[in-house]
Amino acid sequence: MVIPPPVRPERVTKFLKPYVLKMHFTNKFVHAQVFHTPTATVASSASSQEEALHLSMKQAKESTRDVAAAAKIGKILGERLLLQNIGAVSIFLKREQRYHGKVRAVIDSLRDAGIKLL
Repeated sequence: MVIPPPVRPERVTKFLKPYVLKMHFTNKFVHAQVFHTPTATVASSASSQEEALHLSMKQAKESTRDVAAAAKIGKILGERLLLQNIGAVSIFLKREQRYHGKVRAVIDSLRDAGIKLL
């Protein structure tokens, strides 16, 4: 059974930012997702745990969790967003996330890919 996304009133969706970037970092991988807020669905995502990217990074003996991996994830996510005609995203940072290191690498590579940040 498929659960439909929540239906929000027009007065609420008018003030929501349409696309929100959320990042998650583990000890092994980097994950980034862009959510479509009005429908509460994932518009696009990228992760260093994806099979093709993980294998290519392993063959090149690169880490899947450092700043360089975060920059690759941001670049891939930016390309996927442009293919879906999503030109601007808002950024949601957790309390412990600062604009530094991996977070900065993801955001800067998104900006370099041509995504406007709100």
